[in-house]
This record gives sequence, C-alpha cells and structure tokens, in this order.
Amino acid sequence: MQIRPFAYDSGWEGNAKGFRVRASAGKWRYVSAFALALAFVPILAMAQTAAGKVGYVDLKRLIDNAPQMVESRARLQREFAPRDATLKSDEARLADMNKRYARDGAIMSKADADALKRQIDTLDGAIKRTRDSLRNELNTRAAADRDRVWQQINDTVVDYARAHGYDLIVPSPVVYANPRIDITDAVLDQLRHAKPAGAAP
Repeated sequence: MQIRPFAYDSGWEGNAKGFRVRASAGKWRYVSAFALALAFVPILAMAQTAAGKVGYVDLKRLIDNAPQMVESRARLQREFAPRDATLKSDEARLADMNKRYARDGAIMSKADADALKRQIDTLDGAIKRTRDSLRNELNTRAAADRDRVWQQINDTVVDYARAHGYDLIVPSPVVYANPRIDITDAVLDQLRHAKPAGAAP
C-alpha cells in the first residue's frame, strides 16, 4: 500500500463561474486547511469503528525470508549452477583468445589472424546467446516460483488474521506501524511449519 501526499494548488480558487486566481492567499490557505481537516474526520471515525483489531505485515520481509522462497532460490541456484559454470568457462576462454589476438595478431600470418578473429566472433556470439537464454529462463522460473509462493504467503496472512480475530491487516509500506501490531514474525513462523507451495495434501 502506498500513501500518496495530498496535492493542493494554493494558486487557485473556485466560484460558480469556474476557477480563477485568488485575491487573498492567506484567507484561502486557512479555508483549505479547514476543509482538509473536515475531510479526514469521517475517515478517522470509520477507521476507529470498523477496524476493531488492526495488524501490520511487512511484505518485503515475508518475500525475503519465507522458507519457501529461500528454498526456491537455493534450488534454482543449484539447478542453474552447471550451466553458469560452463558459461564462465567460455567467457574465460574468450578473454584468453582476445588477449592472444591483441598480443600476437600483428605478427601472425594474415590467414592465422583471420582464423583466430573468426573463432573469437563465433565464441562471442555463442556466449551472448547462451547468456541471454540462461537469464530469460532463470527469470521466468523465478517469477513463476514467486507467484506460487506469494499465493501461499497471502493465504497464510489471511488464515492467521481470521484465526486471531483481526479486522484489518495493513501491508507495507506504511509511514509508521507500532511493533506491537506487527504480525510478520508470526506469519513467518506459520510458513516455516507449512507444506511447500503446490505440495500434495
């Protein structure tokens, strides 16, 4: 949830014929402040009467620390590690070839220099394609896992709120939340004891 600041243009005033530049800045500044205060009265009253028990949850902490998300990141890292190692090996080989070309290209025969340059270009293109493919696949898999785990996180927050009689749960970011209404640790604890997202019942 994002709180947007109230925007007030102090250079205009309204009348029956439309808007015009006001004559007195001080007068309308106080009138506007009073009107703004009155506008918040029903909002505050509604919050006090409707939200009998309010909780706060830090969504970033849940995403960063939920065991399901931690396990997902570790699993993807393990799965993609061999391909990442191969890519780094090819990048190191390309760097060596470039150094050789820069160092010896001028003293090599034209045929050898051209052959080495073709090898460099071919390997460079293959590395770029592999890197892009690896990045796209990793991003796609990570996004799918985030969506799956996020649904479990959301359901856990809702279940906890209902079980403990909360009327309203406010998500981050907020301007301020008293630590005593922060349920993030409690939700994390429930997630630690929950089955992985998508697991069979």
